[in-house]
Amino acid sequence: MSEKVYNVLYLCTGNSARSIMAEKLLAFWGKGRFCTYSAGSFPTGQVNPLALQVLTAKQLSTDGLRSKSWDEFSGTDAPLMDFFFTVCDNAKDAVCPVWPGHPVTGHWGVDDPAAVDGSDEDKLWAFKMVANQLENPIKAFTSLRLESLDHLKLQQEIDAIAKV
Repeated sequence: MSEKVYNVLYLCTGNSARSIMAEKLLAFWGKGRFCTYSAGSFPTGQVNPLALQVLTAKQLSTDGLRSKSWDEFSGTDAPLMDFFFTVCDNAKDAVCPVWPGHPVTGHWGVDDPAAVDGSDEDKLWAFKMVANQLENPIKAFTSLRLESLDHLKLQQEIDAIAKV
């Protein structure tokens, strides 16, 4: 019997950096257990080139990445999400669409690397640091035995990961 593949949506405001990187990092670390997506409450319309550079340096595919609205995932024809995670405080506090299926939710907030001022090296370093910060909860999430946990226990585990 094949293992269930879980749908996961990462949310941030602009869907240009943090949620994009989280989407690709989970796709890598999840080793096929997850169908990953990302979206924003107010998408910028383009993926930040430094996010693409960091993903490419990690040898992760950037094919098909685009900045998109979370509205794409709230309609009846959208994939049914098992999990969604906010990765910025603005998205955490935003009035979100109603997500069908009652997904397990979490907040793994990290600073916006696109907000860093300074040299090109400073900016690239900020993106690398955020990618590394996102990897910690993502790796912890992929280590969970999701199929053996009920909804309440899953929520407790997700909440515990956020505190690490």
